[in-house]
Amino acid sequence: MTILETERLRLREMADSDLDQMAALLGDPEVMRYYLAPKSRDEAQRWIDWNKRNYAEHGFGLWVVESIEGDFVGDCGLTWQTVDGAREVEVGYHVRRSAQDNGYATEAATACVQFARQRGIERLVAIINPANVASQRVAVKIGLKLEKRVTTNGFEQVVYAAII
Repeated sequence: MTILETERLRLREMADSDLDQMAALLGDPEVMRYYLAPKSRDEAQRWIDWNKRNYAEHGFGLWVVESIEGDFVGDCGLTWQTVDGAREVEVGYHVRRSAQDNGYATEAATACVQFARQRGIERLVAIINPANVASQRVAVKIGLKLEKRVTTNGFEQVVYAAII
């Protein structure tokens, strides 16, 4: 089921049938270089399960991003996170290596900002590894501004945020 559509992309709920593509995305060391480690196939299944729970509980989560033609691009969406003890809605995105540098993350994340605004969400954040300059550029392009640095699970992160 399509949740959002842009000029070039379609965002839809993840399903168990997406495991091969999600495992390839989340298991790619280059895509996941700013995380603790790439995810195993079992961890990718848990990622899908977590997002399915998010859809049921919150009406949103990370969605599969596909081209209008149906090619897998990555994932993008909204999830609840805790930042400095406060619950915040984060916009997040991962794009498969061969699809990077095409503006897909910005296009998908822009659609997610509009979705959040329509759902009455007033503030969005993006929690980003300080070395991940590309992700920070996406955050700025969608209207977020650097707000602060935080330490989560022993790792420094930068928080971009905006009232939407």
